[in-house]
Amino acid sequence: MRLVVVGGSTATARIEGISAAGASADLRLHTPAADLEIVTYGRPVEAPVVPVSPDGCPTPAAITRAVAESTEVETLAVDAGLARPTAAPTVGLDSDPGADIREAVAVPDAGRPFERARRLGASLPDDHLVVGETVPAGTTTAMGVLAALGEPTAVASSLPENPVERKRAVVETGLDESGLARGDAAGDPVDAVRTMGDPVLAAVAGLAVGALDRGATVTLGGGTQLAAVGALVRHHGVDAPLELATTSFLADDPDSDVRGLAETLDVDLVVTDPAFAESDHPATDAYERGVAKEGVCAGGALALADRRGVAPADVRERFVATADRLLDLAAVEA
Repeated sequence: MRLVVVGGSTATARIEGISAAGASADLRLHTPAADLEIVTYGRPVEAPVVPVSPDGCPTPAAITRAVAESTEVETLAVDAGLARPTAAPTVGLDSDPGADIREAVAVPDAGRPFERARRLGASLPDDHLVVGETVPAGTTTAMGVLAALGEPTAVASSLPENPVERKRAVVETGLDESGLARGDAAGDPVDAVRTMGDPVLAAVAGLAVGALDRGATVTLGGGTQLAAVGALVRHHGVDAPLELATTSFLADDPDSDVRGLAETLDVDLVVTDPAFAESDHPATDAYERGVAKEGVCAGGALALADRRGVAPADVRERFVATADRLLDLAAVEA
């Protein structure tokens, strides 16, 4: 088994008010690089920011790191269009960051990260891949891809109050600029990403397709962004069994319908509960308030821990230790 986190960037993250993955638009450019370092090393190493939301919630990378420590699972970081370099060892897909989806073309080279990731997924020796992502504004690009494919578009948010109307306006502008009506890219997942997505969606979909084609088991670790990946896989014509593992924070979000989307796409849904309510800590309290909810393969990592018999208390303890380290670093940075 291997846990894979794909990082990349989209200029869509510069739109104010649609992402909590960084305290400002400029800092959000560094978030994926920092997330990959946290999963690998437990803290940012070269990334000049600590990914903590404006109200003090540390990145879900801290959850994934906690599981990686407790299970000693092998991890792999993939660069699918990082806007800033990372100190984490990565497999590069030679992809550029995505443009703002309000432009006519969001990912001009969408076929390249998809195909290179497909070859990577086909070549890895593992019988089970758990795959997640880190890309600020990814729920908005996921909404865009789902709209282009003609699938339901109820997506979650890293913010406590989902700015869904703002996201819809962004998606509608993107569809207009791309000359698309909803569903025009059905059956053409690469075109859906090219016009309305981000390079990370292309890469995660390619990884999944490559691994499924060779008979491996694939767990998509995340929320509505990974549900959008499931849609891309299905529109590629792959009908093999596919699992989506998400956190209870995301599954309980009233603005998203990850359960309905998973059912529509014939994807098995696993909901993981880290029982953060049993901990009295600012970081766990923030997740309980609905901040962050999911990301950086957190749901998939928690499902992995559960299957390996790791007690939730162990994961929480390790998460709190990593969160304390990140919050201390963020305080110094401020």
